[in-house]
Amino acid sequence: MRSLIIIFLLLGLSGCTQVFFQPHHQLVNTPTQFGIAFQNEYLTAADGTELNAWFLPAVGAPRGTILFLHGNAENISTHFRSVAWLPAAGYNVLVLDYRGYGASAGVPTLAGVQQDIDAAMRHLLTHPNVDAQRVVIMGQSLGGALAIFYSAHSAYREQLRAVISDSAFSDYRNVAREVLAKFWLTWPLQWLPWLAIDNDYAPIDAVADISPIPLLIIHGTRDSVVNSQHAQRLYAAAQVPKQLLLADSEHIQALSIPAVRQQLLEFLQRSLAITP
Repeated sequence: MRSLIIIFLLLGLSGCTQVFFQPHHQLVNTPTQFGIAFQNEYLTAADGTELNAWFLPAVGAPRGTILFLHGNAENISTHFRSVAWLPAAGYNVLVLDYRGYGASAGVPTLAGVQQDIDAAMRHLLTHPNVDAQRVVIMGQSLGGALAIFYSAHSAYREQLRAVISDSAFSDYRNVAREVLAKFWLTWPLQWLPWLAIDNDYAPIDAVADISPIPLLIIHGTRDSVVNSQHAQRLYAAAQVPKQLLLADSEHIQALSIPAVRQQLLEFLQRSLAITP
């Protein structure tokens, strides 16, 4: 997020929400390097954009399938490790690279990425190894914000069994203002996001409409990138069923804590009505 400062200064009043996307094309790691099976899968968004995703099959009979949406920088090759433990717990995981990231074509925009998520959902609902009645969306950081908005507006809401948001911000303009406020050079520019940032996809305005789909909000209390107050705002605006899980961790690091992983698995078990 710190690199947003330089981008804001370069764009000035001509800026837009696209500054939240910082894609890398180079793939750094693969699940195979960590002893995890995966399949390279290709899908197409509604506007024809070709997308790449990795399907990590569950070990044993699948208990459900998770569509994972990563954060704003790099690509699936650096983010998949956040969910690489889930196949061993019995869950399929589809890790999506948005347009412009990794091997996916195109240029990322908020509207375009919503189409990408939609394509991933369609892909999963017809996937031979996926139970279409046991699909969950999980996003981290920017991915959490995207997941909240998508889940509230998706044509596939009836197929969604749960939504998980980890380290998400509640509002594009507010998080941009907070980044600008951290440094003396950009402190006077805190007004800029209200002119330069499109807030039409703000999760705070969508989160209430996720109900009655169960929602789990995870956030680290020591998060120096996205303050945990964003999680509190999202939780306050959400409708039941909802759960807030605060952890003693930094940005997108909560799932490295065994107790947090266990609580996430218990949430999935309740949401998917899995008998222990």
